[in-house]
Amino acid sequence: MKKFILGKKIGMSQIFNENGEVIPVTLVEAGPCTVVQVKTEEKDGYKAVQIGFERIEKPKKIKKTMKGKEFRYLREFSPDDDLKVGDQIDVSIFQEGDKVKVSGISKGKGFQGAVKRWGFSGRGASHGVKHEARTLGSVGSAFPQRVIKGRKMPGRTGFRRVTVKNLEIVKIDKENNILAIKGAVPGAKGSLLEIKSVN
Repeated sequence: MKKFILGKKIGMSQIFNENGEVIPVTLVEAGPCTVVQVKTEEKDGYKAVQIGFERIEKPKKIKKTMKGKEFRYLREFSPDDDLKVGDQIDVSIFQEGDKVKVSGISKGKGFQGAVKRWGFSGRGASHGVKHEARTLGSVGSAFPQRVIKGRKMPGRTGFRRVTVKNLEIVKIDKENNILAIKGAVPGAKGSLLEIKSVN
């Protein structure tokens, strides 16, 4: 069974297992999410469900086009079971020990040099190398006389969709809708995350 939910990153913490070992975890406020639309192959050309997360409470912030979908976040998933409009999805669909993949938008770092962006070592610090510590070095070649496509160079870093697979759910707090996922997940605090089971 495919499991999926939307959540918000709270931040990182740590918990201890039965042996007293420290486990680094990311706390995620996941759900509850509501099914707002069911798409079918006959009508839409593909099978999917659209779920909403974080209901908008203030009427003045709800547009006419959002009728029936008064949520801040809407995302589509392809389920393998029958869901109906109005169904609720919460953390109870997961169990401790489940493997999940988490998708989110990574932290944007703006325009960065090659040393920070790609982990280049920079130039040497010996005599004769002046103001060159973090420069890129040679980028071209004798033939062809141009920069080859795909060359690792300075540029905008981060702020792209990243998926981390095979993360383990260590603990579930059903009362507060919180998942403790082992390891780090992409995104800043408060950013939206898509959590899906690994099939």
